[in-house]
Order: sequence, then structure tokens, then C-alpha cells
Amino acid sequence: MNPAKTGAKRCAIYTRKSTEEGLEQEFNTLDAQRDAGEAYIASQQHEGWVCLPERYDDGGFSGANTERPALQRLLGDIERGRVDAVVIYKVDRLSRSLLDFAKLMEVFDRHEVAFVSVTQQFNTATSMGRLILNVLLSFAQFEREMIAERTRDKIAAARKKGRWSGGMPPLGYEVAPGGGKLVVHAEEAAQVREIFRLYVREQSLLTTAQELNRRGWRTKQWTTKKGRRRGGVLWDKSRVHRILTSVVYLGQVTYKGTAYDGVHEPLIDAATFERARALLEEGRVAGSSALRNRHGFLLRGMLRCGACATGMSASWTTRRGKVYRYYRCDATVRRGAGACPVGAISAEAIEQFIVARVRDAATSPEVIEQALSQVAEDRAERRDALAREEQQIGAAYRRCREEAGNLLDALAQPGASAGRFAPERLGELKTQAAQLQARRAEVRGELATLQGANVGMQEVRAALALFEPVWDVLGATERARIVRLLLEEVRYDGAGGEVTLSFYPLGIRQLAEEAAEAKADEAAP
Repeated sequence: MNPAKTGAKRCAIYTRKSTEEGLEQEFNTLDAQRDAGEAYIASQQHEGWVCLPERYDDGGFSGANTERPALQRLLGDIERGRVDAVVIYKVDRLSRSLLDFAKLMEVFDRHEVAFVSVTQQFNTATSMGRLILNVLLSFAQFEREMIAERTRDKIAAARKKGRWSGGMPPLGYEVAPGGGKLVVHAEEAAQVREIFRLYVREQSLLTTAQELNRRGWRTKQWTTKKGRRRGGVLWDKSRVHRILTSVVYLGQVTYKGTAYDGVHEPLIDAATFERARALLEEGRVAGSSALRNRHGFLLRGMLRCGACATGMSASWTTRRGKVYRYYRCDATVRRGAGACPVGAISAEAIEQFIVARVRDAATSPEVIEQALSQVAEDRAERRDALAREEQQIGAAYRRCREEAGNLLDALAQPGASAGRFAPERLGELKTQAAQLQARRAEVRGELATLQGANVGMQEVRAALALFEPVWDVLGATERARIVRLLLEEVRYDGAGGEVTLSFYPLGIRQLAEEAAEAKADEAAP
């Protein structure tokens, strides 16, 4: 305990008036409040109370908040152990907010400072005063809980209406000027689409994260209202996973696990989002990469239940040394056999059926036309995205050069000290500039390839035709890769025994390009 508290009790008198009206008078309301406080302290002289000479007068300041110079000075003196009691004329002179009052009482209590209201017989140095204080603090706690409940209700109502309820916006969006809604951030939106494209192609969170970092991309960077910077860090598996599983990119918002249609624009189509989700689910169920597809499942990540629209996961069992492979409806895996009538299907049976259907599709004009149409659309979208990225890289590179130049100019000034920060920052800028230049070269190379490449009807037909002669000699891994390139989704309806195939035009395009490259290699001398 402070030694001063065993002897004289040092009392600070705090006074306040909301307006400046009348403060110019020789004896004003602040003086009257102080006189009352001094008289009370004098009446407690037998208890060792003494009045401090410092004045803590807030003239022309509202009691609705604690942003008052004299009050802040008083709190500082309390923190430094210079005050043993605070004396005021009435409680509302200290604060008109019950919550602020409760917070101030916490400060007083922490530093063992008594609180006295002269006209209300309120003194926390007595048992009755402490009882009254506890009642007031109980009301303050009640008010806090009511405010929290109203805030939760407001957030729930906003989310259920599809509105943004505050906080850091996700990558690809920014908060509209009026708040309550997300609007698309064009540069970041292009990055989000590329993250989905990379993951669907690579089927690896780690590889996707490494590629994003290699390009010099960083996570969402945001500055709070208090000026604190958040985000802007390297990508890792968990951060990529968070992007791939966020329904905000489907144009939805969530509240307590339930998704609601949002008022913002989606960035990802449902088919792409579902494809990424299925790949993530299959990777989670299958475990490590070494064991991920050791039993050669062809439809991993693309087979869906036609009855309940959930995915169908690969599973197997071993009896008498023989492996039996199945695809099981995820609903039955999670909630039991009664959750869906489909249950499971033999992997061998449905895979043989799918392979036969793909062989038939090699001569289907409809499949080829669909592939070509999608290829043209994808090529145009990819070209536009790369052109935008090239512009963004140029702007980022110029910013790096400008910041580095400013740092060097500052260091060149007479008497300037480099310290530790400047060299480190210059090194970071040099690395970032090199990454941007390397990525710009890649973008320009891909743009040139897109301009010159053209996959036509003949190439697509040739790619599909390759399926027949090479299928039987391919290994399990390569078979799974080929099927994944050709098919986007397979739906199995156990009730009717129907199987529906959706071809993946972009994969067909890639297979066609591989076939064309292989043919060119064979023709080369």
C-alpha cells in the first residue's frame, strides 16, 4: 500500500460545466462546485483529509464522454499515485454515461482511490457508499449487456438481409462509402479468381500458396479507423483455404453457420466454387499426399450424389486380402445411412461406365463444340486478366522505385542517420522489385502465347481420340489426371440408376494442347 494512505488522505476536487456560458464571471459555477468540495473535505479533517491545491476544472465540456483535459490530467495523477480521493459536487459532474462512470470507478478502485459526491451523500470510503456503488455498477453491467444484445441483433438483422456488418473486408472487396455493403475491388477480384484457378489446376494448397508468394502477391491489407495496418502478409495453406471456402465469393454472407444471399456481387461462379470445395473435401478425407489416391479412384472430387446434391467420397475396405472400392454419399458418412437413399456405389462399376461414355464422346460434335466455345470464352477472360495484372505490376514497380528513391534522398541529407530500418526496407524493396519484374516477364510471355495459340475442332477431336488407344496402358495416376481434365462433374442418382456427365471444356483444351505438343515433338528432327 502507498505509505501516504496511512496518513493524510490527499483529495482532488473535480468540477465540470457543459457550456462556457457564465465562466467569465468572477465567481462562476466551477468555483461554487469547488467551494462545496473544499467544505466537505474540511468536515473530514479529523479523518486526515486534505485538499490538494491543483485545480481540475473542465469548463465547456460535455459529460457524455471522458475526452476532457482536466479529467485526463486527474486520471494521470491517479495513475502516478498522487491522489487518494476524488471529490465532486454531483455524480453527473464526473460522467453522464453509466458505462463511463463504471470504467472510472474501476480505475479508482484499482488505485485504492475513494470517490465522494458531496450533495448525494455518496462516499466509497464508507460501507454504505460501497453498497450504492455496487448497485450503480450492477446497472452499468446490465446496460453493457443490453448494448451487446442490441449490437448482436443488429448484426444478425444485417447479415440476414445480406448486408455487411463491419470489420475487415475480404480480399476482392472494399466497404462501400456508406457502409453496410461490399463493393468489388477490381485488382483484388482478379487475384481471387486466379487463386481459385490455380488451386483447381494444381490441387494443392501449398503449391498454390507458394506460387502466390513467388508472384509477390500478399494477403488483404487494410487500415483500421484507428490507423492500425492489418494483413499484407505472405500466403500459406490456411490463408488459401480460407479464400477457397468463403461463401462471400458466391455473393453470400453468413451468420451463425447459415448462409444468406448478399447484396454484393459474387466473384466466383458456383461450378468453380463447388469444384474447389470438392477437391478440398477429397484431400481432407484422403489424408496425406502419399496416400491420397493409392487405390486409383478416377472420380475423386467430381462425383456427386444426385439425390441430395452432396459429394461422394472415395472409400475402401479389405476382406480376405482383397480391396473393395466404393464411393459413398457424404450425407450418409456424416449423419448415418438414413440421411440419403443413395448410400454407396461400387467404384469399379461406375468408373467402367464413365470410361465407356467418354470413349463415345470422342465422336460427339456437341461435346467438341461446347469445348471450343468455352475455350474461346476462357481465352478472352484470361487475356483480359493478364492485361490488368500487367498494368498493376507496372504501377507496383513504380511505387517501389519511388519509395526507394525517397529513402535514398533522405539518407543523403546532411546529418541523416541510416539506423536499422532504412537498409532493411531498401533490401525489401529491391527483392519486391525483382519479383515484380520476373512476374511481368511471365505475364508477357503468357499473353504472347495466348495471342498465337489457337485450338480448333481438329485438335479437340484428336485429343479425345487419343483416349481410346492409350487408356489401357496408362497408370492409375495418369488415368485419374486424364479423367479430371475431361470431366467437370459426374452425378449419380441411385434411385433411377442414372449417371449424368458434365464435360470440362478447359481440361479438354489442355489435353488438346498436350496432344499438339506431343505431335510436334514427334515431328521434330
